[in-house]
Amino acid sequence: MAVATPRQPRSLGKHALATPGFYRPDDYRPDESVGYLMRRILTTVSLEVERELEPSGLTNAQWVPLLKLHMGVASTVAELARECQLDAGAMTRMLDRLETKGLLRRIRSSEDRRVVNLELTEEGRAAARQIPAVLCGVQNAHMQGFTVQEWEQLKTFLRRILANALAIQAQREQDNGK
Repeated sequence: MAVATPRQPRSLGKHALATPGFYRPDDYRPDESVGYLMRRILTTVSLEVERELEPSGLTNAQWVPLLKLHMGVASTVAELARECQLDAGAMTRMLDRLETKGLLRRIRSSEDRRVVNLELTEEGRAAARQIPAVLCGVQNAHMQGFTVQEWEQLKTFLRRILANALAIQAQREQDNGK
């Protein structure tokens, strides 16, 4: 019977040369990893935002597309699905719920019947205007004890991690011929 050996991680291409050895398999502790900590923070922030928005009847899954529409980030079903990183089916179900709540309406384009434009109703605009205050309150509470300088530095670090993640993703897509 063959003994299984640990699977080696796939190479990150040219990123492997620049990768520091912060983590090692022999002493890896998930609860000390940056990914774990970011996920825990995101989860607690999301739960708190949802709790704060509960009186308005909006869930985390619903306020994001509502805010993106309000901010003009997207105006069609396809654009909103891309921005929210949802597949077409999930986006359709989400829009059904928002439409049932009277927060938005779908309008088929007269130029291209395949395009469905989205428009917030007056109730939708009123609900969306409340979201930034909730987000600011929750995030400010999570930043309690930080100085402005520390807050700016943290954002710089997070942008660097994001830039690395996007570079790795782009490299993978290039390697896979996408």
